[in-house]
Amino acid sequence: MDPHVRDCVRSYTEDWAIVNRKYHKLGTGFNPNTLDKQKERQKGLPKQIFESDEAPDGNSYQDEQDDLKRRSMSIDDTPRGSWACSIFDLKNSLPDALLPNLLDRTPNEEIDHHNEDQRKSSRHKELFALHPAPDEEEPIERLSVPEVPKEHFGQRLLVKCLSLKFEIEIEPIFASLALYDVKEKKKISENFYFDLNSEQMKGMLRPHVPPAAISTLARSAIFSITYPSQDVFLVIKLEKVLQQGDIGECAEPYMIFKESDAAKNKEKLEKLKCQAEQFCQRLGKYRMPFAWTAIHLMNIVSSAGSLERDSTEVEVGTGERKGSWSERRNSSIVGRRSLERTTSGDEACNLTSFRPATLTVTNFFKQEGDRLSDEDLYKFLADMRRPSSVLRRLRPITAQLKIDISPAPENPHYCLTPELLQVKLYPDSRVRPTREILEFPARDVYIPNTTYRNLLYVYPQSLNFANRQGSARNITVKVQFMYGEDPSNAMPVIFGKSSCPEFSKEAYTAVVYHNRSPDFHEEIKIKLPATLTDHHHLLFTFYHVSCQQKQNTPLETPVGYTWIPMLQNGRLKTGQFCLPVSLEKPPQAYSVLSPEVPLPGMKWVDNHKGVFNVEVVSVSSLHTQDPYLDKFFALVHALDEHMFPVRIGDMRIMENNLENELKSSISALNSSQLEPVVRFLHLLLDKLILLVVRPPVIAGQIVNLGQASFEAMASIINRLHKNLDGNQDQHGRNSLLASYIYYVFRLPNTYPNSPSPGPGGLGGSVHYATMARSAVRPASLNLNRSRSLSNSNPDISGTPTSPDDEVRSIIGSKATDRSCNRMSSHTETSSFLQTLTGRLPTKKLFHEELALQWVVCSGSVREAALQQAWFFFELMVKSMVHHLYFADKLDAPRKNRFPERFMDDVTALVSTIAGDIVSRFQKDTEMVERLNTSLAFFLNDLLSIMDRGFVFVLIKTCYKQVSSKLYSLTNPSNLASLRLDFLRIICSHEHYVTLNLPCSLLTPPASPSPSVSSATSQSSGFSTNVQDQKIANMFELSVPFRQQHYLAGLVLTELAVILDPDAEGLFGLHKKVINMVHNLLSSHDSDPRYSDPQVKARVAMLYLPLIGVIMETVPQLYDFTESHNQRGRPSCVAADDYESEGGSMISQTVAMAIAGTSVPQLTRPSSFLLTSSSGRQHSTFSTESSRSLLICLLWVLKNADESVLQKWFTDLSVLQLNRLLDLLYLCVSCFEYKGKKVFERMNSLTFKKSKDMRAKLEEAILGSIGARQEMVRRSRGQLERSPSGSAFGSQENLRWRKDMTHWRQNTEKLDKSRAEIEHEALIDGNLATEANLIILDTLEIVVQTVSVTESKESILGGVLKVLLHSMACNQSALYLQHCFATQRALVSKFPELLFEEETEQCADLCLRLLRHCSSSISTIRSHASASLYLLMRQNFEIGNNFARVKMQVTMSLSSLVGTSQNFNEEFLRRSLKTILTYAEEDLELRETTFPDQVQDLVFNLHMILSDTVKMKEHQEDPEMLIDLMYRIAKGYQNSPDLRLTWLQNMAGKHSERSNHAESAQCLVHSAALVAEYLSMLEDRKYLPVGCVTFQNISSNVLEESAVSDDVVSPDEEGICSGKYFTEAGLVGLLEQAAASFSMAGMYEAVNEVYKVLIPIHEANRDAKKLSTIHGKLQEAFSKIVHQRMFGTYFRVGFYGTKFGDLDEQEFVYKEPAITKLAEISHRLEGFYGERFGEDVLEVIKDSNPVDKCKLDPNKAYIQITYVEPYFDTYEMKDRITYFDKNYNLRRFMYCTPFTLDGRAHGELHEQFKRKTILTTSHAFPYIKTRINVIHKEEIILTPIEVAIEDMQKKTQELAFATHQDPADPKMLQMVLQGSVGTTVNQGPLEVAQVFLSEIPNDPKLFRHHNKLRLCFKDFTKRCEDALRKNKSLIGPDQKEYQRELERNYHRLKEALQPLINRKIPQLYKAVLPVACHRDSFSRMSLRKMDI
Repeated sequence: MDPHVRDCVRSYTEDWAIVNRKYHKLGTGFNPNTLDKQKERQKGLPKQIFESDEAPDGNSYQDEQDDLKRRSMSIDDTPRGSWACSIFDLKNSLPDALLPNLLDRTPNEEIDHHNEDQRKSSRHKELFALHPAPDEEEPIERLSVPEVPKEHFGQRLLVKCLSLKFEIEIEPIFASLALYDVKEKKKISENFYFDLNSEQMKGMLRPHVPPAAISTLARSAIFSITYPSQDVFLVIKLEKVLQQGDIGECAEPYMIFKESDAAKNKEKLEKLKCQAEQFCQRLGKYRMPFAWTAIHLMNIVSSAGSLERDSTEVEVGTGERKGSWSERRNSSIVGRRSLERTTSGDEACNLTSFRPATLTVTNFFKQEGDRLSDEDLYKFLADMRRPSSVLRRLRPITAQLKIDISPAPENPHYCLTPELLQVKLYPDSRVRPTREILEFPARDVYIPNTTYRNLLYVYPQSLNFANRQGSARNITVKVQFMYGEDPSNAMPVIFGKSSCPEFSKEAYTAVVYHNRSPDFHEEIKIKLPATLTDHHHLLFTFYHVSCQQKQNTPLETPVGYTWIPMLQNGRLKTGQFCLPVSLEKPPQAYSVLSPEVPLPGMKWVDNHKGVFNVEVVSVSSLHTQDPYLDKFFALVHALDEHMFPVRIGDMRIMENNLENELKSSISALNSSQLEPVVRFLHLLLDKLILLVVRPPVIAGQIVNLGQASFEAMASIINRLHKNLDGNQDQHGRNSLLASYIYYVFRLPNTYPNSPSPGPGGLGGSVHYATMARSAVRPASLNLNRSRSLSNSNPDISGTPTSPDDEVRSIIGSKATDRSCNRMSSHTETSSFLQTLTGRLPTKKLFHEELALQWVVCSGSVREAALQQAWFFFELMVKSMVHHLYFADKLDAPRKNRFPERFMDDVTALVSTIAGDIVSRFQKDTEMVERLNTSLAFFLNDLLSIMDRGFVFVLIKTCYKQVSSKLYSLTNPSNLASLRLDFLRIICSHEHYVTLNLPCSLLTPPASPSPSVSSATSQSSGFSTNVQDQKIANMFELSVPFRQQHYLAGLVLTELAVILDPDAEGLFGLHKKVINMVHNLLSSHDSDPRYSDPQVKARVAMLYLPLIGVIMETVPQLYDFTESHNQRGRPSCVAADDYESEGGSMISQTVAMAIAGTSVPQLTRPSSFLLTSSSGRQHSTFSTESSRSLLICLLWVLKNADESVLQKWFTDLSVLQLNRLLDLLYLCVSCFEYKGKKVFERMNSLTFKKSKDMRAKLEEAILGSIGARQEMVRRSRGQLERSPSGSAFGSQENLRWRKDMTHWRQNTEKLDKSRAEIEHEALIDGNLATEANLIILDTLEIVVQTVSVTESKESILGGVLKVLLHSMACNQSALYLQHCFATQRALVSKFPELLFEEETEQCADLCLRLLRHCSSSISTIRSHASASLYLLMRQNFEIGNNFARVKMQVTMSLSSLVGTSQNFNEEFLRRSLKTILTYAEEDLELRETTFPDQVQDLVFNLHMILSDTVKMKEHQEDPEMLIDLMYRIAKGYQNSPDLRLTWLQNMAGKHSERSNHAESAQCLVHSAALVAEYLSMLEDRKYLPVGCVTFQNISSNVLEESAVSDDVVSPDEEGICSGKYFTEAGLVGLLEQAAASFSMAGMYEAVNEVYKVLIPIHEANRDAKKLSTIHGKLQEAFSKIVHQRMFGTYFRVGFYGTKFGDLDEQEFVYKEPAITKLAEISHRLEGFYGERFGEDVLEVIKDSNPVDKCKLDPNKAYIQITYVEPYFDTYEMKDRITYFDKNYNLRRFMYCTPFTLDGRAHGELHEQFKRKTILTTSHAFPYIKTRINVIHKEEIILTPIEVAIEDMQKKTQELAFATHQDPADPKMLQMVLQGSVGTTVNQGPLEVAQVFLSEIPNDPKLFRHHNKLRLCFKDFTKRCEDALRKNKSLIGPDQKEYQRELERNYHRLKEALQPLINRKIPQLYKAVLPVACHRDSFSRMSLRKMDI
């Protein structure tokens, strides 16, 4: 057998060699924190109970409300607030369970111990299982396992041919199917022949057809399409038996006859059938073309409608670049993502998921004899797509062909390959098979060969016998494949078509009747023999077939011969040929020559011209069909076989010349075509490696080809990388090369011809494993590749006889399935290993040679190697492992595994590459990124096989080079980012923890070896002499720490350096470095090797410095507290303390030293210098980063050894401990439970269209991984910082995770199901609980520390603050129980803490306890009431009364009721009852006043409670609610603290509804209240005197004055002790008020507020505050200029008993600016309609006075009227500005027109008008938005007065329009038209005529008459001005209009003239001293007072 064939076959069948690391899956690269794994770890979590989830939904809540209404009636029935009723209710309610032993006096230690046991029981072990992995792009350390090399398929279609029926059935019809691509003008599949004839029809051919093989009876076929496009057609061609007559004649009957007329045409049909039978008998072996049709494939696919896409996973387009993390369901696109790159029409061309379609094709086109060629076919197909196709005009042949098209199943049964081999799962060989149809891809496909395939296709195209003498008309060509020249030498290798034997020796083309130069459309498929000789050739014989039966005419007459030799110079000969045809049989020995050679004495058609066109195509995995590759392989094989001379092409190469030729052929590999290089990639690389390892001996000399081969490898790999760029993973590793290394590469044996260490040599399979450090060899996968070949001839003899049989026996010894499951697990036995030992005396070791070549290479070769460094690194590693395995050194100590020389090479290599990274990272960003990760992966691999000390030295060299460069850079972030990637990859090693544990520990060594197994043993817990150690060493990044935990030291140092706020330019790396730490911890957490708590504590030791590092970052963490309490972060430590050296955990110089340099801080050139002032601005981290940091902190706190933590806490300063408490405070907010409802809401919001678009866009931008992506990633890092205020950690910036967006929509359904939401809530609840319990544990440790040292009392306040904060957040019942237990213990240990020092906290604690007392969950209630009871008791024990707690609880209750939305008094009532019960059972204090005091308090609380029930009823009615709150606040008039609380509640409610003015008023009232009491307490000049000072802001403030008798003196204990009753409190209230006024746009009021504030700040000399205030004032005054809109006012009257309190009340409502009457009317109507029923409520539409008697008593009436502020004339002097006219309003007016006879409107002389003036009890704006009307006054205007008002209004309008600046001509013309237009009805003229035509009789009306007359005078004057103004404004086009206006004006003036000039003589008499009122007007008008 030919050596090349042998190598190919071996390459396709050899077992793979795979290296497996036993624990590799535990490294972070295989991070278990993926979703599926997390789900696994989350199984069995308990459901945490949260009150927020228990809260009922809207509807059930409503029912409860109704119950409440009914219940609260009982309270209202008794006189309000009667004790009796309260006590009655309380006595009847049930208490919750009492806590046992609560009242016993137990020693504190015991309580603590008990609490701790309770807390520690049944805790969740793995914190990270509850925390979603940080959302990253593919983590950098993740290397996907390359795809298994396998045969290439495109998208696969299953086509089933069901039936073919014509109108007449007279003869057999033969069909074939193939795919064509019109655009590429290419046939893209081989033919599939099928036969749907009935048995009867087949019978007609019996004499001509030998029995059919089952493989030729297939009716279904699987087509593969690599490049689906809109241009693919399925073409069906039909042939029939040859008969006399051209195609048209033969097709005629099919077109004429109809099936329905069969009876009619019976005779004709009989005749036709007869003819057909004759032709079948005579010409049965020949065919003729008959008809064809085509199906546009994509139409079918797209119209069949795509399935719901999630049924199969499609990966088209450039979507997924990396192998997806979860094993990809092998959808039929194998892995060839680069191939689909260019698909056009994206989705439409997806063939893997459409609904199967059944097609019925009804029309066939008759074949035209002269248009058979492919060219013609493409023209037809292109034409078919046009709407006006020529084909439509042809008369079709009607028929019915039914076919099914569907996506091919994954592993179809009964499937035959194109070579007719059975694919596995072939249960029964008698079943009709499905054929796989070979694809001829439209464009190159780059996939290495993995199967043996050797086929040849012959396409006769055309023949030109026009110039041949003699008769040759019906021509057929017989094709044979010959192995010699004798006619009997034809080989049975031609594949049969349909219903015939599998192989035959000859094939005939179809005949075109009477055509001397026919075209052919045949495809002849031949199975090539494995080894070809010079004698193999194709022989073509041309025959004339005589169709008519004549005497003595033979059936066929040979009319010509030609041939094609198969080999030319040893290469397969293929391509397009135009051959001459000889007239006689070719002579002897013709086969070695080609027919073009003029052989002597032969006769040729047409003078030896080429007359026969034929194309030969081969599809072979043996023949490269590339001259350069052929030459290289030939030379290598010549060396193997030692056969000289070698003949290549037309050269003969002698041995002495071989070396040069070999070298030149190696370098010439570059010129070869890419496609064959890829196809023969495995073989090519194997050969190159072999030349390196086994230098050939040529002419007795060893020739070293190492360098040449290295260069060739580098260039081939780069070519692949450049040209197949879509084919890379995220690290730029080409998948073909990666899988070559992973599966195919093995160390070659170095003796020629010795059995390879493969199946042949060992009779077993080889595989290798690196060892984790255990002596047991791990079992590993052995991937067994195999192919199934069933041959239809079952008796293959055992001994191979021919090369073909030999190939078959090699391949056949394996059986395969195609499911790419070529892996059978196999465990080695020791005997198998022994057979291998010492098997390979290698000449050169590949890795050593490779390292050497790489180190010495230079120039372009070095560049090429650097570009693809990963390839050489991975080759080197695999080679090292193989070597250790074969040399049996895997158990040898690591130091002795590799020679010194090799280690030096590796050191040199690593060092120079690190140098490259540092020097080139700015220029070749993308390349350096790849190089950096490759180097890191290499070192990671070396950690598994070389001495770790040696590898650490390598890491250090890299680090040093990077560090020294970093300090010279202005913008270090790119390089720092590279270093992070580098570190992260190295730390992803599976033995990271073990690598970190030094041989000598900080604690005395427990066992000499740091193996994991010994770490589990008991001895290595913390031994006793920990104390002697300076504990700080374990917690700081000290030198000893970093020496002993090398990698962990590097990681934490990176973190410290990057998070340092002074690190310029590293901001973008926060997320990256935090993710690295998070990733490490999360993988330790889930690592089964560390699950034992003691081991975990040991692992946590590596991270103790993390606590310090995170404490440093406190000011930069995202403030999670913002979202739910206004106070923001609790600053136990002021900002500048953070900066002081004392607070710092790591000094600057240490940090710098850590970073690997000793450069002092100051010499760093900085891009922007931060001023080092105390108030330095810190940039905040994103929520996501902060959350990750905090979860890491919690992990360390949870797993570290408590005693160590406690010792460390003892060493910390107060400042640092406080900072730790700040951190815990943040943690509480950060991990607060969000609640199911939030998850549901987020779910509905998350996926909106825009995100899809953004994802697409990003994908497009991030097209190529690497530099560009890094840039985008960075800029995104910048974006992410913006703190988005939401507390949903990582959710808030759903950074377009690739798997979440468009590309994977099929797998990630957008809407989460209920179950998923439930699950999310379950996890979140458990995380919140666990996080808070860790915090609680830590607080307990802090408290113990404090109790030990007793020097840090100030810390306790901080502890309490965290505790209280955690009670305020949304917590689970489980946590709250522990929390209350801790709180009780804390209070009992340090009672004075609460009652003397931290009074604020006492108030907070009361509020929290009360809130939980009203919880809906009984366990929470019983714990909370127990805590509250003990609190009172402890307060009582200190001072014999518990006034403080009393007051705080009362205040808390009011603020709780005021603010809490879902507050339920039923639950609180039960808690109050529980507290009473404790008091009754408390034996110790029974004799004191305590029980009575408790009872008093409880009853008082109950009263307040009942009061607020009412408020609940009006929750939905904002005005009523505020009224109630107002009432309650009024009720607290003499308890300033509570009144203040309620005023603030009201302020809160107002600002919720954006009533900023009202909110500001509430705050002003609060400030006035505080001022009153402050002035009583101390007399300070600069403070306001009391509420009087505030009069200017609002006249309403006076009601806050403390003048009544029962005012409490503020000195009494517990009164006015809240934080607001201080100067600072006052200032705070006023500042808030100013802010609210400013939001309301009332800037003038802002000024007034600041007038009160400024003296206070001036007195305190607070320049900073003053500058702020003046800044704000400037803003305020500058805004006054702008147009503003204040409120709109309406009078609302309520009538009807249904309204209860409101009946017959009138209010003025203040609504937002520009509220229309319809709007308020709609709102009130809707609201009350819902309340009383739509039919009960009526809105009174007019504004007339309501007569109560006429109303229906069962209805509720509302009357709404628009009112305007009303001012007396004297007021107008003061109210000048718009603000003046809208502030301090108490009087409003509305007008109602009427006539005396009851109609609203009448003639001018009878039209009266009523003005109603309302006065309210307070001035607007007030602390509520509706105010009662307390006074009503009416003025009635007579008709002439109405006219006067109208005319005054008109005149004013004219004046305004005339003097408007800038002028508005449109407006002016409108007013003018209305004044002087002729058509104006009831216009000025009519008014004058009615009222001025005669002097009135009644002297009382004289004045009015005169006034009206003067109005008209004024009016005409104004008209004239207006006309003049208009004239100056108009253009020429309006001249006429102006004239018209002027004419009208003159007419008007003339008409008015006599009326205006007539004076009333009586009025112009000499003035007598009459003592009458000047203002007769006021006397005259009829005033009706109504009070």
